Amino acid sequence: MKVILWGVRGSIPAPLTNSEYKEKLVKVLESAIDYGLKDKSSIIEFIDSLPMHISHTAGGNTTCVEFISDSGKSYILDAGSGLRNLGNALVSSPNFSKDDEINIFFSHNHWDHINGLPFFKPLYFKGVKINFYSCYLGQKELLVKQMNPPYFPAKFLDTASTKQFHHINNAKSEILQFEDNLVVDTLKLMHPNGSFAYRFRQNGKTFIFCTDAEFTGEIFETLEREHPFFQGADLLLLDAQYTIEESFYKINWGHTSNTMAVNCGLNWKVKKLILTHHEPDYSDFKLNEYFKNARQHAKKMGDPSIDIHLATEGEVFEL
Repeated sequence: MKVILWGVRGSIPAPLTNSEYKEKLVKVLESAIDYGLKDKSSIIEFIDSLPMHISHTAGGNTTCVEFISDSGKSYILDAGSGLRNLGNALVSSPNFSKDDEINIFFSHNHWDHINGLPFFKPLYFKGVKINFYSCYLGQKELLVKQMNPPYFPAKFLDTASTKQFHHINNAKSEILQFEDNLVVDTLKLMHPNGSFAYRFRQNGKTFIFCTDAEFTGEIFETLEREHPFFQGADLLLLDAQYTIEESFYKINWGHTSNTMAVNCGLNWKVKKLILTHHEPDYSDFKLNEYFKNARQHAKKMGDPSIDIHLATEGEVFEL
């Protein structure tokens, strides 16, 4: 079981700006002086010694995550702008076939979670079959509208791939059965126009994708009473767009603060917590401070050992 992060930003794509890039270069060169870098043979070793927020970028693409089952089959969660890079990787793979079957799941239909689909190359390959899974009955019509003129030059239904839509009945707690004992179920979340979490379970391991969700103390307590959906997850990818201060004046915006996300992870006894759906206005340096605050909060709550990560584009997690 493997999880690959292709897009981790929220709301809108936020590529690294020139000023942010320059700031990183200054930090790299300052660190090189302190490190005593003297020849080219030590460059990789030096780069590997740098903190993540200097050596890497969290990434600017919006939400797209790939879940790979124990058998090696791929399942895609959300179609944000990160889907473009995933599509490029798929079609450039020597194992790619125009007879491939692709599965895409939608948490909801805000633009930052569907805007990568028109740029997903497999969509345009004849013979490729794409299964679209959603808790929304009108999922097909929503994707059609996004690519209608004057918004896009190619109509969704005119693209060459074969498309099949599968409605998930969340109201009846429908559980989907896939290959190799893989089961998938959903949970309705607090978010404007709605959103749904996905839980993947296979061979005793659990991965949960939970973006665009607002958790407050009241919502958390209600969920604790009514549904053990998150309990004991091996890997939880959780919305944590705001700082605690921001969350106070963005009530009902549908997102969670970093400290509340940590509270959730601790109470649910999650093994690995990944903070995602990063605020587009946050630079990598601000995200690093935000991440340190989250870890400090875990320590204050009495559990500094919880495995917390800041979602980073391209990151791979193995379960």
